[in-house]
Amino acid sequence: MPISTDSIRELRERSGAGIMDCKRALEATDGAVEEAEKLLAQKGLAVASKKAGRTANQGLVDFYVHSGGKLGAMIEVNCETDFVARTDQFKSLAHDLAMQVAAMNPQFIRADEIPENSAYSPEEAALLSQPFIKDSSKTVQGLVNETIGQVRENIQVRRFIRFEIGK
Repeated sequence: MPISTDSIRELRERSGAGIMDCKRALEATDGAVEEAEKLLAQKGLAVASKKAGRTANQGLVDFYVHSGGKLGAMIEVNCETDFVARTDQFKSLAHDLAMQVAAMNPQFIRADEIPENSAYSPEEAALLSQPFIKDSSKTVQGLVNETIGQVRENIQVRRFIRFEIGK
């Protein structure tokens, strides 16, 4: 079955994957865009696991200040090269993560950092375990993994801080 350029374009817009990756995914799923998107997400997870051990010492610091200026967050997100740190995908991820910190007030980056006798659940206390505020069908870690699949580099959240007036 020939794959139309419209299908490739639609999948590329939805997933952020490369043109050839989109074409291969559509060919593997006989042109089903939804299934191809799931296939690309699985491929992104595989890429993320391969990249996990690589050093990420470049990146950027981003911030989010909620309207009214009484709540804000700052986050450091690292990647492997300064080239990726300047891409729109990486900048968007960093900004979304800063917004997540401001909105959800996590206490830790990963669930394994939460003390055993803590009253917090991983979904509320660990940033990477939280549901993503813009799309609750995925976790913040899922969002990071998707970006790793798109930029093909390891990405790590290094640290964050949240400010709120009066607290």
